[in-house]
Amino acid sequence: MVESLTTPLFVPEDVDFVIEGWVDTEKLALEGPFGDHTGYYTLAEYYPVLEVSAITHRRNPYYLATVVGKPPLEDKYMGWATERIFLPLLKTNAADLIDYHMPENGVFHNLILAKMKPLYKGHAKQFMHIFWGSGQMSFVKHALFFGDDAPKLTNYEALATYALNRFLPKCLFISEGITDALDHSSPESLVGGKLGIDFTASYAPVAPKSIESSQLLEKVQALIPEVCGLTQHMRHTANPITVISVRKAECSLKEKFLLLESLKEYVRIVIAVDEAKNDIHNPYMLIWRVSNNIDAARDVYRSETIVAIDGTTKTAIDGFEREWPGDVECTPLVIERLKSLSLWDLDSKLEKKYQL
Repeated sequence: MVESLTTPLFVPEDVDFVIEGWVDTEKLALEGPFGDHTGYYTLAEYYPVLEVSAITHRRNPYYLATVVGKPPLEDKYMGWATERIFLPLLKTNAADLIDYHMPENGVFHNLILAKMKPLYKGHAKQFMHIFWGSGQMSFVKHALFFGDDAPKLTNYEALATYALNRFLPKCLFISEGITDALDHSSPESLVGGKLGIDFTASYAPVAPKSIESSQLLEKVQALIPEVCGLTQHMRHTANPITVISVRKAECSLKEKFLLLESLKEYVRIVIAVDEAKNDIHNPYMLIWRVSNNIDAARDVYRSETIVAIDGTTKTAIDGFEREWPGDVECTPLVIERLKSLSLWDLDSKLEKKYQL
């Protein structure tokens, strides 16, 4: 360690860069908006100011950085590294935790899958509280808990089948707590709804009647005219997921979810997204969009048989008073520039899948 040039602090002598400076704790400045790892622009906020007094670097330094934006991007490897680092620490408070995993399209703090050995009634809910009260894990918005007989947490197709074949609306647990500073969907900054789902109990849900998506679309549009498109995912399970695209009108979409009760023989789980910028046939990006866009305390409707989730952009008609950020997107000019430099060689199908 060596003393820095303009402050009394010591730094490692072989570090690549050193930025020295002083912070006045009462001086704040507006920062942002920035494209961030959530795939949205971070809203402009006031943060402490660093008055830089010196910048030094070693010879031939490395400047380390990652590109962030919509998944999948480089920072996912950092997220997966933290999984392995923090698993032993979590087990000190949750001894029967077997493993956990953060899917890349859940952008880490929006979605966590966990496997545990359930030993008594309510054990999974106890673990939810442990997660939501443990360091940075407390920023997690949606936590799904599976029993020790569940498939591997990274085998998404098998895991989803396992979950949907034992799910009932009573598996949902909605709470409230702190949220990440980058969360844009909660009604107020830094505090919002939390959703836990307990898949450790082996319920036997009754599957709905099978019906073609075109027929179901007609029935849903008769109740909710704002619906533009509809498809059904995981139809081989007891809880098919019906995804609808909508053009929101003059009232909150959640107010209309009650109308879906008349279709309970056909639907179990309904997820709504905006027609603009969403492909209802693309589950990878739907998970990214919905886990970003919902506040569980506001956007989840449930009855004894139906769960409906409003994953649309929130506005004043939803009682949402904060600014809603835009997507992080590459403009065609940027893409062409990257291609000219031989830095972009993605197949056109991948460009479409990841909505770049």
